[in-house]
Amino acid sequence: MVNPWKTYAKLSAVLMGSHGLTKGSLAFLNYPAQLMFKSTKVLPVMIMGAFIPGLRRKYPAHEYVSALLLVVGLILFTLADANTSPNFSILGVVMVSGALIMDSFLGNFQEAIFTMNPNTTQMEMLFCSTVVGLPFLIPPMLLTGELFKAWSSCSQHPYVYGVLVFEALATFIGQVSVLSLIAIFGAATTAMITTARKAVTLLLSYLIFTKPLTEQHGTGLILISMGIVLKMIPENKQAPRMVPKTKELDLVRDESRRNEEDEEKRPLV
Repeated sequence: MVNPWKTYAKLSAVLMGSHGLTKGSLAFLNYPAQLMFKSTKVLPVMIMGAFIPGLRRKYPAHEYVSALLLVVGLILFTLADANTSPNFSILGVVMVSGALIMDSFLGNFQEAIFTMNPNTTQMEMLFCSTVVGLPFLIPPMLLTGELFKAWSSCSQHPYVYGVLVFEALATFIGQVSVLSLIAIFGAATTAMITTARKAVTLLLSYLIFTKPLTEQHGTGLILISMGIVLKMIPENKQAPRMVPKTKELDLVRDESRRNEEDEEKRPLV
């Protein structure tokens, strides 16, 4: 363990706020409406990256355009997927907006930890933030009575234990993958990848369940593809010019010349 516990306490608090507000907003928003809000996560993540100590990231203009295309495309695709108009409850909107703010801190905070301490491993971050978050979760579960309801429900339906184990394994693999992306490519790129993953999930649902694709779906997919392609365009960085090191070359020649003179002066045996 290379980071102090207080770092993971802060990270765990932000992580709990993000997940708690996201899950809780589903009680007041339907899934398409929540997904539409969450798909804009990449924009606040990029903006917040300019203010996080240890990062101070600056993104080129084409990356902002790429993120905007990706967000608009997914919103169009999500709205087309909704059978009814999204239910914009004020409380739900406030909760999902709070989750977006937490997300903008979360990804950049994790990237800052990897940047300021390169020895941090993904396993350490995942384990420590989970261990610290566990005592944070128990009191509200006891106060609301959810812990006892879950315990009795699982005892009545034992197959739930298997589902929970499978979900835990899948979540572990997903979290390690996301942390690896943050450590290697940064928070903004990871947010774009997870946003594109939402579009792939929706597209697969249409292919598996053979739901009809409308023109709005096609428009959304085109914008998403344009955003991904634009993100892949490399930055135009001028290669550094090679300046001949004449002084170093002169020193090497002088040293070689002195060695040859010493060899000539050395007496023969």
